[in-house]
Amino acid sequence: MTAPDRKTAKARSMDLASMHGAGDLFGEIYLAEQGTRPAERQRLGGYFPGLAVCATAAAAAAWLSDHYDFPIILLGLIVGMALNFVSADERTHKGLDFASRTCLRIGIVVLGLQITFAQVIDLGLVPFAALAVIMALTIGAGFVGARISGQSPYAGLLAGGATAICGASAALALYGVIGRQRLPQEQFALTLVGISLASALAMSVYPVLAGQMGLSDAQAGFLIGASVHDVAQAIGGGYAFSNAAGMDATIVKLARVALLAPVIALASLALRPSDGGSKGVLRRLTLPWFITAFLVVMVLNSLIGFPAEVNRIGLTISKAFLLLAVTATAMRMHVNMVMGMGWRSAVPVLVATLVSFIASLLFASLLL
Repeated sequence: MTAPDRKTAKARSMDLASMHGAGDLFGEIYLAEQGTRPAERQRLGGYFPGLAVCATAAAAAAWLSDHYDFPIILLGLIVGMALNFVSADERTHKGLDFASRTCLRIGIVVLGLQITFAQVIDLGLVPFAALAVIMALTIGAGFVGARISGQSPYAGLLAGGATAICGASAALALYGVIGRQRLPQEQFALTLVGISLASALAMSVYPVLAGQMGLSDAQAGFLIGASVHDVAQAIGGGYAFSNAAGMDATIVKLARVALLAPVIALASLALRPSDGGSKGVLRRLTLPWFITAFLVVMVLNSLIGFPAEVNRIGLTISKAFLLLAVTATAMRMHVNMVMGMGWRSAVPVLVATLVSFIASLLFASLLL
């Protein structure tokens, strides 16, 4: 082979080598670009395992509640705790965290469809002032119960606020402000169990006690509406006494729910930042976005007056999202820590419930 031929062959081999390198580079870029799409799908798909398990557990709780007439929130907690072992798989964490936080907030927002300012005004100034005093005493009783039992003041705030306002819904909203840095999820879940049990017991017992004490329809309606924790159970307990008492209990109970936003604002103002930093008064007074949205929905419902069917569907949606949040929270609990807390964790709820009943009975007897 002559010298020119050897140069030509060498040049061709260099061209082929460079083309091969270019081909490899293009292939790597192509594979890299293709690899981003599955990564995006994985980010979204990472929520699926936890959400699927949570939704299945919540559906089971709803079925049991419908067939055996048992409080749905309490069943969600029980089923979630029974499936606690599922959270040992890290693939469920993103979905369960999403359900316990985002679903909670959506449920609180939709709850605003159940209240109007006209309902609060219809209650009257004196009964409304009495209701505010009862709620303040109940929240204070939660702190006392926490101190007696050696619990943290955050446990007292959670128990007292949930008992004073609207049970599990208020507990979920308050826990969003308190945060898991201040109060462990195990204490939160136990408070929810106590609130659900106390509310179910109150719905069954208070109408009977009101009848035995000879209370009028107005007195019984105020007593039940001002002291039973959960919205549906307060209304059900009122109608168990009489139709007139049921209507009064509904108005009183919804007035309590309307005070959810002010209580959350005061809690935000009172609590120091959990990260140890300092925030100004106005910043701490700023409501969480879901409480602000709750108020917006409440205002729209007051101005527009949504049809009863919309309100009914909204209540169902709110309960569904809150059930998902409660179930997910229970599934993320550490059961061994729950067992270690013992009976003392129920004391704040018990004390707040007793004070709420006694104060409501006193005002019902004196004012109505």
